[in-house]
Amino acid sequence: MRTMGTPLVIVESPAKARTISRFLGDEYRVEASIGHIRDLVSVGPKDKPLGVDTENGFKPIYVVPKEKKAQVKQLREAVQDASALYLATDEDREGESISWHLLEVLKPEVPVFRLVFHEITVSAIQKALQSPRAVDESLVKAQEARRIVDRLFGYPVSKLLWQKVGPKLSAGRVQSVAVRLVVERERARMAHTSADWWDIRGPFNHAEGTFDAHLTHWEGTSIATGRNFDANGKLKSKKLVIMGKEQATAAVKALSNGPSEVLSVDERPYQDSPSPPFTTSTLQQEANRRFKWAAKKTMNAAQRLYENGWITYMRTDSVSLSSQAIAAARGLIHKEYGDAYMPESPRFYKGKAKNAQEAHEAIRPAGEQFRSLGEAKSQLGHDESRLYELIWKRTVGCQMSNARGRTITVKVKAGDGQFEAKGKTIEFAGYRLAYVADHDDPEAAAADAEKILPPVKGGDALTAGELEAKGHSTKPPPRLTEAALVKEMEERGIGRPSTYASIIETIINRDYVFKKGSALVPTWTAIA
Repeated sequence: MRTMGTPLVIVESPAKARTISRFLGDEYRVEASIGHIRDLVSVGPKDKPLGVDTENGFKPIYVVPKEKKAQVKQLREAVQDASALYLATDEDREGESISWHLLEVLKPEVPVFRLVFHEITVSAIQKALQSPRAVDESLVKAQEARRIVDRLFGYPVSKLLWQKVGPKLSAGRVQSVAVRLVVERERARMAHTSADWWDIRGPFNHAEGTFDAHLTHWEGTSIATGRNFDANGKLKSKKLVIMGKEQATAAVKALSNGPSEVLSVDERPYQDSPSPPFTTSTLQQEANRRFKWAAKKTMNAAQRLYENGWITYMRTDSVSLSSQAIAAARGLIHKEYGDAYMPESPRFYKGKAKNAQEAHEAIRPAGEQFRSLGEAKSQLGHDESRLYELIWKRTVGCQMSNARGRTITVKVKAGDGQFEAKGKTIEFAGYRLAYVADHDDPEAAAADAEKILPPVKGGDALTAGELEAKGHSTKPPPRLTEAALVKEMEERGIGRPSTYASIIETIINRDYVFKKGSALVPTWTAIA
């Protein structure tokens, strides 16, 4: 057994290799495999055309692609001169598979160690070196099984598409379902029947101030709004009345000079808890909502942050944080915001997804102390800095105190009508000082905003301002955005969060879906 030379560390990417090489110094040689070095043969022999021997235990037929041969040759030469081999590929199934393929191809004659770490920091790498393990065969087999299923399902269905729809089309067990979700939403939009309804809104003046209210009842009957209609444009309840244009115009005329008063004031305290730290899918969703980023752009920026030691591993479905991360977050809260914003005990989160692996930590700033936002702005590119700030704020915010405030509902009697105004006050901002999640729905975002009503009480006299009758039409369900598609797939247990970016990129590149603004629209090919 060869023992001379320098220990060799192999990672996936050149960027990751540069960062780790900087930490390890001249005592180790660090090289990159540049992703997978082997894959299933694209065109198998006549008796095994799918590259899988289905007659003998579904044995895969692997080859080194032409474009990877030079890299494999370089790695073979590096192993020849090494005293030991450390496989430091990512800690997920793909990373485990890359390590296994490296062993199969390089056939090292030196001691082999598997290194795993969820962040690229000096302390994490040193800890990994102190406790290496063997390649996990179960993870390798799991990745291999998925790859074989992809091939056995995708190739035959692709062939069917060529025969029935058009040439050069492809299918896959996740991309096909993603296309179907987009098409089903489009069909629901096409099937929607619009319904018209009117409402009345306007200001009411009080000695302490003015507030806006909308009509909820007319002549003792509840007024229908958009959410009261089904997809066919029919009312869901017979107890509601649809206000038409003539009736709404006449009501405004009748109410404009009449007296009005406060019927009741309902005031209730509320507490609002922070969102859990980011997983792969929630990071993609939030970056799409805030920055209008495609999932691929988010993952590319996150990959660069991870490889350069700024954040923990970015492919995860876990919302748990390590004790190290919680201590770092609480230390920052104490320093930046004060102890009033820190709960007595740390917050612990648990994922809701039934098929979550929970194998890694949530996505968070790396290290025992989080690098500052100022440091990020000065050292990172624009995209990486924005994404790091989002991750930093969400991580710190998830360990902060609840926001507290009051919700106020004021009901107003005016002639034969009843109006309603809702307000919200924030008395203690809590975690909101650090982070507030964005909404998919603009109406939900508006409802979440702080609205202060004047201090009115039951029986107070009011004066109606200039009321306005306004017509509306029900809208079909909105098209799926990237964020909404990711959310839909995760909730249904379709695919893995780490693959969503590549799935969406694939269905766009293959012209199954195109973007109209941020919405995903299916093509006729997708519908076929």
